Amino acid sequence: MQDNIAGGGVAAGGKQHQPISKGADYQSVMKRLQSELMALMMRGDPGVSAFPEGDNILCWKGTITGGKDTVYEGMIYKLSLSFSTEYPFKPPKVKFENTCFHPNVDLCGNICLDILQDKWSSAYDVRSILLSIQSLLGEPNNDSPLNSQAAALWANQEEFKKMVEKLYKPA
Repeated sequence: MQDNIAGGGVAAGGKQHQPISKGADYQSVMKRLQSELMALMMRGDPGVSAFPEGDNILCWKGTITGGKDTVYEGMIYKLSLSFSTEYPFKPPKVKFENTCFHPNVDLCGNICLDILQDKWSSAYDVRSILLSIQSLLGEPNNDSPLNSQAAALWANQEEFKKMVEKLYKPA
């Protein structure tokens, strides 16, 4: 079931939905995201990129490359970033699109990263999100695992790398 149905109406279960707002909130989010896109392209950080998907400025596709000297080195991961009209006051929903065997990533691609939850700040931007996820690949938080198998295996980097390579599928 969708949260917003264009044009409003009644969704499954009889729940009333409001039309997607194209007002002031949408305009300020659009400007902020356009500015972030330009900054991201101008900086050219190695191993991270993101662009809106089609004409929808609220849905982006991102890419991160595993960091040098990590078990993820040379691997390219695709991400989806979904922004609400409350951005930057609420974090985007970010997920891995291809399988990522990692202590802080579940089988559905959900990411456990503090800046995407309770430590979110409107000072963060798409670039800082991508760089944080790239950094998380090589430095997981094993105190807060979403994937307990990956967390348990992390201590044995040789076996961990075998599992990463076995499950990795370029998107």
